[in-house]
Amino acid sequence: MRTRTILQAFLILALAGGASAARALTEEELVARIKAAGYTEVSDIKSTAEGTTARAVKNGKPVQLVVDSSGQIKERN
Repeated sequence: MRTRTILQAFLILALAGGASAARALTEEELVARIKAAGYTEVSDIKSTAEGTTARAVKNGKPVQLVVDSSGQIKERN
């Protein structure tokens, strides 16, 4: 019975969008998202504790990026 309750709760969260937000992006989806944000030459993609890191170029300058679990792209200083 407890297992059924847990599964029902998970299903409700999944339908509400919780499971889709937790789904990891594939490498192709990640590269597409980074390129859509105006970056080119995306390379050196790695999974780290802070998120997925990558190297790219924007406005002719190389940058280091971090993509967090919500898909937000941030330039690393």
